[in-house]
Amino acid sequence: MGKSRILFSIAALLLAAASLTAGSDKAQAACELHSAGGKIKHVIHIQFDNVHLRRDNPNVPSDLEQMPHLLNFILDNGTMSGNHHTPLISHTATDILTILTGVYGDRMGVPVANSYGYFKEDGSVGFSSSFAYWTATGGDGKPQLIDEEGKTAPAPWVPFTRAGCDVGAFSIANMEFESIPSDVENVFPAGSFEVQEAINNKTKAQADFLGIAIHCARKSKLCADPMHARPDLLPDEPGGYTGFNALYGNYHVQPVISPNGPVKDLDGNIIQDAHGNPGFPNVFNPLATQSLGYAATMLEAGVPIIYVYIADAHDQNPAPSTGARAFGPGEQGYVQQLATYDAAFKKFFDRLQADGINKDNTLFIVTPDENDHFVGGPASPANCDGINVPCTYAKIGEIDTFLNRLLTSSSYTPPAFDIHFDDAPTVYIHGNPDQTASNTRGLEHALSKLTVVNPITGNTDHISAFLADQAEMKLLHMITASPARSPSFTMFGDPDYYNETSSSSADCSQPPACVVEAPGFAWNHGDVQQEITRAWMGIVGPGVRHLGLTNEVFSDHTDVRPTMLALVGLKDRYVHDGRVLVENLENHALPWTLRWTQGGFIELARVYKELNAPLGSVGQNSLILATRAIESDDAAYGAYLGTIDGITATRDELAQEIKTVLDEAAFGDQPIAEWQTGFLVARAKALIDRVEDLAERKHHFAAR
Repeated sequence: MGKSRILFSIAALLLAAASLTAGSDKAQAACELHSAGGKIKHVIHIQFDNVHLRRDNPNVPSDLEQMPHLLNFILDNGTMSGNHHTPLISHTATDILTILTGVYGDRMGVPVANSYGYFKEDGSVGFSSSFAYWTATGGDGKPQLIDEEGKTAPAPWVPFTRAGCDVGAFSIANMEFESIPSDVENVFPAGSFEVQEAINNKTKAQADFLGIAIHCARKSKLCADPMHARPDLLPDEPGGYTGFNALYGNYHVQPVISPNGPVKDLDGNIIQDAHGNPGFPNVFNPLATQSLGYAATMLEAGVPIIYVYIADAHDQNPAPSTGARAFGPGEQGYVQQLATYDAAFKKFFDRLQADGINKDNTLFIVTPDENDHFVGGPASPANCDGINVPCTYAKIGEIDTFLNRLLTSSSYTPPAFDIHFDDAPTVYIHGNPDQTASNTRGLEHALSKLTVVNPITGNTDHISAFLADQAEMKLLHMITASPARSPSFTMFGDPDYYNETSSSSADCSQPPACVVEAPGFAWNHGDVQQEITRAWMGIVGPGVRHLGLTNEVFSDHTDVRPTMLALVGLKDRYVHDGRVLVENLENHALPWTLRWTQGGFIELARVYKELNAPLGSVGQNSLILATRAIESDDAAYGAYLGTIDGITATRDELAQEIKTVLDEAAFGDQPIAEWQTGFLVARAKALIDRVEDLAERKHHFAAR
């Protein structure tokens, strides 16, 4: 997980069961989903941080293999896609927000995570956390979640609350308060008890107000008490959004869902912080038993939709106050934590079954935000499997570098710049020069040539793997409607390295070292390598095909939301960047428009992903092309800019046409005509082939 923040996010959308209490029966009666045959009564989306389907050590069972109660539930009852991908950059906030919205970062404001840089008016650089409540203002003065029109992006709970369904959230990105006191001050009036506590008693306020919320339908019984309910204000929401209330924080949620006392985890322990305050347990690093325990309590109180997040198991959870150290695959602590997660899922499924919530009436969606690359030496003993023979690691930890000092030591004097610390850092050159400026070009060239000796392997490594200038970032959906947030460029790095800058101006001959192994963190993310960006998605429930594990269909995080909405019979008031994964769904569960033209839809959808997904064919090949051109001379770079701008304009226009057709077929009762499929597929393939050809012709945009 890297240093930015032990992250949020796992989503669980849930709808209440008919066998619950009278109060929850009333809450459920108002919730109108429109799934095929009316079978889906609940939706549970569980969002993991960095939990792997693949094996990081071939001898050690993967994370999911060590959670058989979850893995087998998906494999036996639904579909597990092993060909599912993140956006760029691959990191917690961006990944989760992409899942929640169904659009890439250029349309929801956060393509760089878990914080992002922005240029101030004087050309200096500031940084803002990517984690803030949905309606917060970013450091650049624009909406934190800025859409392509400069407004706050549509909120993910709205289709459900408009349909009469309450939506609960636990630790999921940006759907509840993320920071104290700013988010509290954003929602509650000055002088209120909530604001006063947030200012004067931050520790207590974190337990009371962070990480937990219920967004209520208009006539919800749960938001009827004015002591706890507050207006749920979304002034930019398409179609308007008035008359809705919400419960913010455990202080206001717990009395409603658990009036007899504090909410407990699945093991019977009060969910509380490290200081004994009941409420949000820690800084967005909840254990499975906590997240799933709070989710179950919300469900049993009649909350039909819940988003929850579970922290990964690679780090010590909760982290000790001193001496924190990441785990490697098969280490005893890692295996033990996965065992507790597995036990939590067994208790969760058993408890839901007793409540009448199961695969026959519930849609379960489970995703990780990203896959992370393990940084460490070989395991010992060589045949360790973690289960019978624990693994140990003599060398473990990401390799931290100070880029500014390394550049100085290479006899290059860099311009003043800042970076978003990451293994794929975004670079912000002071003064915000153009991408063709000598400062920009010089720094790109210097970073592309920078090498260091790897303290784990002893090899000499190039820190940079790929470079993306602003033109390429636009193609990769990394440029937002706020020009101030556009980095000078992005360096996608060697995944062993975590890149920083230092306040010291000393070269690398002076201490502290410019390159050091840091055992506190050993799992890197953010880059484009397949082991990081290829994740998984599990889906179970009415209308889902029982395919078990399949790698047939390429998908990415934008596809999760439209697939979910198609199954429950709701829709957003905007066009998604993703598409409905009809290959994983039963024919009878699809809208008639998709049943009628399913073959054409699939053909068009698959070529669309190659065209528009950052990790589709055009995205990957254009990154090769961009790196070659950026590293070349100015003449070749100028020729590249003219070409890539034209490619992006053509891609954007064509992608808009295709996704509109796909969206109207899925949600607008507009079947796809055969001529449309043929016409659009031919145009898309022509552009895909053109970019592939340019990437393969190594002389193109290379120095002459």
